[in-house]
Amino acid sequence: QVQLVESGGGLVQPGGSLRLSCAASGFTFSSVGMSWYRQAPGKERERVGGISSSGISTGYADSVKGRFTISRDNARKLLFLQMNRLKPDDTAVYFCYAPSLRAWGQGTAVTVSS
Repeated sequence: QVQLVESGGGLVQPGGSLRLSCAASGFTFSSVGMSWYRQAPGKERERVGGISSSGISTGYADSVKGRFTISRDNARKLLFLQMNRLKPDDTAVYFCYAPSLRAWGQGTAVTVSS
């Protein structure tokens, strides 16, 4: 059974940092490209970025480029989202997603506020 479980969300002040994790199970993680999405209150879900199965290639939305970094640890079946210089507009529920499996995690909430 494919399962994705996010963690690491919380409340952070503007300018701060957070690192989100996504633990994968039930599939061959090292063979699957992964993505992060987010959904702010009252808005549509948007793609934050993605990473290839090997971790060599990454891509980001313009809104987070230069501030967020996606990485992965295939040995531990973990996906990460390092978020720096956070802004109030980054407030959202963040989801990991396996596109080829159409599998979503349950999300972890991030609130950026002073």
